[in-house]
Formats: sequence, C-alpha cells, structure tokens
Amino acid sequence: MKRRSFLASAGVGVAASTLAAPAIAQSTPEVHWRLASSFPKSLDTIYGAADVISRRVAAITDNKFTIRPFAAGEIVPGLQVLDAVQNGTVECGHTASYYYVGKDPTFTFDATVPFGLNARQQNAWILQGGGMELLREFFKGYNVVNFPAGNTGTQMGGWFRKEIKTVQDLSGLKFRIGGFAGQVLTKLGVVPQQIAGGDIYPSLEKGTIDAAEWIGPYDDEKLGFNKVAKYYYYPGWWEGGLNVSLLVNQQKWEELPKPYQAALEAACFEALAIMNAKYDADNPAALKRLVAGGAQLRPFPREVMEACYKAAYELYDETAKNNPKFAKIYEPWKKFRDEEFLWFRVAENSFDNFTFTAGQRR
Repeated sequence: MKRRSFLASAGVGVAASTLAAPAIAQSTPEVHWRLASSFPKSLDTIYGAADVISRRVAAITDNKFTIRPFAAGEIVPGLQVLDAVQNGTVECGHTASYYYVGKDPTFTFDATVPFGLNARQQNAWILQGGGMELLREFFKGYNVVNFPAGNTGTQMGGWFRKEIKTVQDLSGLKFRIGGFAGQVLTKLGVVPQQIAGGDIYPSLEKGTIDAAEWIGPYDDEKLGFNKVAKYYYYPGWWEGGLNVSLLVNQQKWEELPKPYQAALEAACFEALAIMNAKYDADNPAALKRLVAGGAQLRPFPREVMEACYKAAYELYDETAKNNPKFAKIYEPWKKFRDEEFLWFRVAENSFDNFTFTAGQRR
C-alpha cells in the first residue's frame, strides 16, 4: 500500500514538474527576426552590440526568440536602416539615429547633440530624465520603437590631411562627419559628407574627402585612417556620448509576447553597458599604437572650439523656431543638460581634473 501510494505521489510529482517547466518554453511561439546593422562586421565593438543582443535574447528565451544580425549592406545600406525597419523589410535595426537628421533634425536627440551630454548624462536623460517618453512619442510617427543599445563614450575629432590652426582652416574642408554636426560646421564653411563606416577609408585615400571622423582609436586603427591622414584631432565635440539604438518595427514589437519584450529590452541594456565598457578598455592601447606609428595628436584650438560652440547653439535656436517636434524635445533637454552640468562640475569634474594630473606631480 505504501509502495502504491509512493508511486502515485511520484507520478503527481512528475506531472507537476512538467507543468512547472519554464513558461516561455510552454506558452510562447518561435519567433525569428532579422536585424539590419548600420555597421561593418570588422568593427567588433559597435557591430558587436547586435551580437550581444541576439545572443542574450536567445539565451533568455531558450532559443524560442532568435534575432539574426546582418552587417551594413547585407540587406540594406548602412544609412537606410531606419527605412527598412519603418516599412517592415526587417523587424529591427541597430543604428545611430543621427544618420536620419535629413528627415528631421529631431533624430539627433536619440543619438547625440554637439556640445551636449556625455555618455553617462545621455543615459541619465533617456532612462531617468524624461528623454525616453519624448523620444518614443517622436519615433511613433515613424512606426518605430527605440531602445538605447550601446554608447561609444566621447569620440575623437578625426583624421585630417592638414593642421587646423584657425577657424579659417575649416573653410572649404570636405569632412566626413555624421549627424547634426555637419549642419553646425556648414556655418563655418565646412562641406560635410555623410558616409557609412565601411566606405570612409577609400574616400579619404582617393582624396574625395579631406578629413574624416569615426569613433576613436580602437575602430580608427582597424579602419586604417592613420595610413592616409596623419593629424589626429580631439575631442569630437559633436559626440560627447553617442547613443546607438535598436529600432524595432512598431507592429512587430506589439506582436511580441510580453516575456520576449522583456528579454529584448534587457538585452539592449546589456549591449549599452558592454559597448561603453569595451571602448573605454580598448581605446588607450590603440591610441598608444597609433601615436607610436606616427599619428600626430592635436587638440582643436580653443578659438575653433568656441566658434563651433557658438554656431551649434545658434543652429539649435533657429531649428527650434521652425520645427515644433525639435522644440518639444530641445527645451526640456536643455534644462536637463544645465542641471547635469552643474552637478558634474561640482563632483565629477573636480575628481577627474585632480586625479588625472596628480600622478604627474609625483
């Protein structure tokens, strides 16, 4: 009797354990998406964020929800990712939203604003400062849901064939530069060129452009810019903390089971943290190699920086007057920026300025 009772109990236990299997495995369908990236596979950090997202989503969902990333040009050109997501050619894309300022300059807020926020401040604005709500409302008009999914940190100012000593040296310069910064520099006589990452080297090598910026030492070394231009300028004032986004087609997002939505959002946050950390870890050694190889490291002259800053905020004010969507985000963004700058001047900047130079006095 006890034996039969035990077997019955065991049978119930087996049934219960079957019922207790992960809910995702039992009650949700297999979903397979394609992701179009704006970046070449050779750039393992910025392109690699798409791999981080796809691997994490698959791991969380027991491979029920898979996302297959494609590099720039494999499905669509790197600068057409937004369009591909918007019209449903792909379910999602990994890109920098400032590539699309030609459609509307408001896209710059999702990526970076010249002389704006650094990486931590950008994250703070999007995740805690009201930025996400404003951006989601804007992106809804493009049939897209946006997620922060990477940040490069402050970038370098790029590679130049000639030295930049005065504002006049910018006049007529054909400069590969992404996003809203091109419109800023137009005010100073620069001829901006928006070129996808994989196409920059041949343009610089052939002399189609006079200068080019990308991200920083780790990627720039891979792309070989030091072989065709020797002056390496800093800082990239137009990208104090470039947020790279995962853009998801609105309908496809709404069709996803809730657990899959949570998995995708969590994967994007992981990609956000990893990209920033990897660039911070890999840029120092790459910069040393570039300088040892002959790169001439130069700061932008203060005169040039001040002229660019003045032109930038003139452009923002002009744009806000003529574009209600831009103005709706610009005003609260600017208020948040001012408060962040005050806080960072008190603690962060004081700490950094002291510790970065303290060792030199010993």
